[in-house]
Amino acid sequence: MHSERTDVLVVGGGPVGVFLAALLATRGLDVRVWERRAEPPAGSRAIGIHPPSLDAFAAIGLDTPVLAEAVLVRAGVARSRGRTLGSLSFDHASPTHPYVATLDQHRTEALLRARLDATAPAALCTGTTLTALNRHPDHVDAAGTGPDGAVVTVRAAFVVGADGARSTVRDLLGIGTTGRDYPDRYVMGDFADPEDPSDRSAALVDVGPDGVVESFPLPGGRRRYVALVSETSTGTGTGTGTGTGTGRDGSPDPATAARLAEIVTARTGIEPDPSTCTMTSTFGVRRRTAERVGVGRVVLVGDAAHEISPIGGQGMNLGWLDAAELAPLLAGAVRTGVAGPWPGHADRRQAVARRAARQAEVNMALGRPLGPVTAVGREALLRTVLSLPTAHGLARLYAMRWA
Repeated sequence: MHSERTDVLVVGGGPVGVFLAALLATRGLDVRVWERRAEPPAGSRAIGIHPPSLDAFAAIGLDTPVLAEAVLVRAGVARSRGRTLGSLSFDHASPTHPYVATLDQHRTEALLRARLDATAPAALCTGTTLTALNRHPDHVDAAGTGPDGAVVTVRAAFVVGADGARSTVRDLLGIGTTGRDYPDRYVMGDFADPEDPSDRSAALVDVGPDGVVESFPLPGGRRRYVALVSETSTGTGTGTGTGTGTGRDGSPDPATAARLAEIVTARTGIEPDPSTCTMTSTFGVRRRTAERVGVGRVVLVGDAAHEISPIGGQGMNLGWLDAAELAPLLAGAVRTGVAGPWPGHADRRQAVARRAARQAEVNMALGRPLGPVTAVGREALLRTVLSLPTAHGLARLYAMRWA
């Protein structure tokens, strides 16, 4: 049996957990990360990195390497039925980063892991699954299984659950969730970018009467397409960013790629080449909020605390900003020996998540199919809103300046 002590055990070695661990290590804390996956990160999945997250990345020197690889999206363009309704510039969305960066999630995770490894080389423990938590007034004992199946244990001053929407930490604490499932179903895929060169640094949103098609540029001359489809077209996948439509080895599903390309062409006139597709996924959407964000010395962050629709690209960023606010609280508690609770932190982060969830709901509503007359009304509304002098406020909203 392997046993050790640490200041903070982070359960979940995805982008949120590794970022939190790197923040804590930079502050001089001893930290461990238990990540159940043994293999390196793969796939594009979440791609949007908003200005507040880039600001937070600066604390661990991650902003520069991320920006060196990412595409900088400086504008969003709304279209319908082959016509441009208006555009939204991010020039004034942030004083430090007047854009939204897009980068494949596996590359963001790899850069995060590199930063953690540079500060705390032994921190990340892959292939390690949490199985038990025992809370005490001044510490938490955690048990799990390592990559060889042996039992591993650690005694930590604090434990953070960054283990996603199906959080084991949350389940072990007995914390329930509230929320709802939405009827919306989406299919997405990454293709060689077929858009006009003048649009290749822009996010494009087509809100035609048959349902929304969104697209975002990616490094390497690729573009992510996301289309709303009927429930019967997508299988049964549910949950944020999860579902079906991907090969067993992570490769794109040819039938899904062809169907998505047909949808994009039918609704927008743009013709993605299915043979260039590098990723496909179909997914449903749900909203979940943990009834509590922690118990004693155990705290939840990211999707473990609040799961929202991926439409709008806010979920991963919410987790990073949870981590950025929690890190100094944990560092102070470790140094002084005085633990939380921190009700102000919990209230603020859940309030931010509720606002993000409402914004995602608006985004979904704007993309649902409409009859001809109502669709014309939606087009007129978007033309008006995007032409107003106050449109820069909308850009700040979408860039998460409020988070």
